[in-house]
Amino acid sequence: MNSTIADPTDASGQRPLLVMLHGANLDLLGERPAEHYGTVTLAELERSVRAEAEALGWRCECHQTNHEGEFIELVHRYRYSQALLVNPGAWTHYSYAIRDALELASAPVAEVHLSDVTQREEWRRRSVISEVATVTISGRGPEGYLEAVRFLAKIASDGGPGVEA
Repeated sequence: MNSTIADPTDASGQRPLLVMLHGANLDLLGERPAEHYGTVTLAELERSVRAEAEALGWRCECHQTNHEGEFIELVHRYRYSQALLVNPGAWTHYSYAIRDALELASAPVAEVHLSDVTQREEWRRRSVISEVATVTISGRGPEGYLEAVRFLAKIASDGGPGVEA
């Protein structure tokens, strides 16, 4: 993995960078149980998030990995971007290593989940990520991701952190 710090603006210096990171098993969206995750695929979700970000004048990079260390390396690489939108998947509930990496990010962090994790299995109800996230959006399906993009763009333009959604 390249350890170079990402340039948070494009070549013209005009467009801020939103980075969307997905964790374990989210590459299989569209195949996972529809009652929790809907039928959207990761590619469809990435297209809609990119379109929303671009409509707001942002660039958007998307990454997915099934390897916790790689997820952490991506957080390190993009910690100076203007905004991070993350769904670590099952790591949400126990990965203090990802939590610690996100705590070092200078960007606001939106934690997003397609399903309402507070209404699912007992082990899914606790997020170690929400402790360091600027906002947590859960149970709103793909629309929750678009809400997160709008929220991140707004607080970045306002210059300060927001509140829980």
